[in-house]
Amino acid sequence: MAVTLAEEIMLLSLDDESGSAKQRQAAGWAVAGGILLELVLAGKVSVIGKHFELVDTTPTGDSLLDSRTALIETWMRGRGKRRMTEWLTKDQPKAVAAALESLCKRGVLVEEKHRALGVFPIRRYPEADGTVERELRERLRAVVLDGAEPDTRTAGLIALIHSAKLHRLAFPDGHRKQVASRMEEVATGQWAAESVRAAIRDMQAAMVAVTVITVAAAGS
Repeated sequence: MAVTLAEEIMLLSLDDESGSAKQRQAAGWAVAGGILLELVLAGKVSVIGKHFELVDTTPTGDSLLDSRTALIETWMRGRGKRRMTEWLTKDQPKAVAAALESLCKRGVLVEEKHRALGVFPIRRYPEADGTVERELRERLRAVVLDGAEPDTRTAGLIALIHSAKLHRLAFPDGHRKQVASRMEEVATGQWAAESVRAAIRDMQAAMVAVTVITVAAAGS
């Protein structure tokens, strides 16, 4: 089953049994970044420095990506380009919900609704099909721990995980220094065309920027 980068990050962030999210805020930035990177790889979005532009609105056939393309087009309001940090900040909470909905539609997750103390609504998303996450983790392990050469999408996924500091979600059983070092190597490696590598670098910088802004706002 072909899932998007955003959905893969979402799967890594969910507890397999309870379906509750771990490191939700950081994962949210990575999910939003994953959708944007997927659009870059599909030739729909171009990233230049701190800005990005929508270059092709032809449907991809993936509802998650196509809905985001439509939202970006509306948000652009006819402008040629806009800042990535502005879009990531706007889309982060909505991107998480969209990724969860897409995974449920694919039959990978199921949505369970509860009420805490009989009042506060809580949604959890346990796995209905664990094969997708198992294959994902095997692919990450092969590249990060075993030294296999990544394909473009896997390298992009690793770069997003690394920039959002989600190493522990991808590799909960330790190897912390080894994992961080190898992810840095992959994120800066010669694994794709220069335009894609440049887009990744610029997106990583934008994700760091929005994270700093969020932390500062929370502490004020």
